[in-house]
Amino acid sequence: MTSTAYDLPAVTTDLAAVTAELAETVAEYDQSGAIPVRGLEVAHRAGLLTATVGTRFGGPGAGPRETARILTALGEGDPSVALIVANTLMAHAAQAAHAHWPQAFYDDVLRRSVAGPAPINAIRAEPELGAPARGGLPKTTISRSGEGWVLNGHKAYATGASALAYHQVWVVTDDPEPRVGHVLVPGDLPGITWVDTWDHLGLRASNTHDVIYDGVALPLDAFVEIPRGADGVYRDPAAVAGPGSFGHPALYIGVARAARSAFTDFTRSRVPAALGRPIAATERIQAVAGEIDLQIAQAETLLHGALLRIESGDETVHPQLSVIKVAIARSVVAAVQTAVAALGNPALSRRNSLERHLRDVLCVRVHPPQEDAALIAAGQRVLGGS
Repeated sequence: MTSTAYDLPAVTTDLAAVTAELAETVAEYDQSGAIPVRGLEVAHRAGLLTATVGTRFGGPGAGPRETARILTALGEGDPSVALIVANTLMAHAAQAAHAHWPQAFYDDVLRRSVAGPAPINAIRAEPELGAPARGGLPKTTISRSGEGWVLNGHKAYATGASALAYHQVWVVTDDPEPRVGHVLVPGDLPGITWVDTWDHLGLRASNTHDVIYDGVALPLDAFVEIPRGADGVYRDPAAVAGPGSFGHPALYIGVARAARSAFTDFTRSRVPAALGRPIAATERIQAVAGEIDLQIAQAETLLHGALLRIESGDETVHPQLSVIKVAIARSVVAAVQTAVAALGNPALSRRNSLERHLRDVLCVRVHPPQEDAALIAAGQRVLGGS
């Protein structure tokens, strides 16, 4: 498959400037819960929404390590923007690795990406089913109608909401033997209704709302089937971590970095009357800062170390990728919680950005495979599949 080469924005080399620009509006969007349109524009102008578009499609073809670096920088500035971008980069990376979008659809998303932000998300969870990585098949269906399909169903946790240019909707066909796959849906088609259900502790501007598809008409080639295993059983690919799934933990390393900066700024400026100098000068606070740095260094080393091993062709790391994600999640949560615990009440005030960082970093735990599932699978592997 080949597509027309489009004049996509060049990827910036100054990620620190992107982080700083996102940080200017993050508190505003966290408070309002609105789609972070200005942050998405920043990411678009910097070429970060299309960084993983394959070279065969005229894109820069960023790999997993460069993608992780980008998402860490975005997460440090605005993790809601980073999450929307992460989902988009994962979609482009999957297309670069194995072209599965019909050419007309992918050409369309690239055209949109030249004009402005064109986020993509794989919309999979459902109110009754929950996360598909836990097993089960969706109730959302596509039915044959004339020369195409009709999509009907109700999805949950659809990050990006009405800002999405394309939805990759996880569906089953209504065939006598149902087939499983994703149907590609332009976000501006008739029959798509958003239900504002997202009122979350963290990542409040990610707009991870419910969406209802009611008679959405699609062409026949919009459906991309996911093959079942050799045993005839469909296994959800998100149930096991792969190289492409490390974008999510990368963005939360950015949150931990932002928390480290907030902790540093507060302790340098806080001068108790009884002490007469900044609390940053005390050994207690210095030890806390060291602990925060340790946790971040641990998370970064796990992330990039795993990706380097994959890059070098070391296949022995693949079975451990899910538990490595768990370890990264534990480290970034510990880093932020350490900062908050050391400062007490001031860190829990909405006037202090640490309060927001704590809420945001806790969301790392929801991305599949979740901790209990990863640990059970690892334990069964270690114990010989018992």
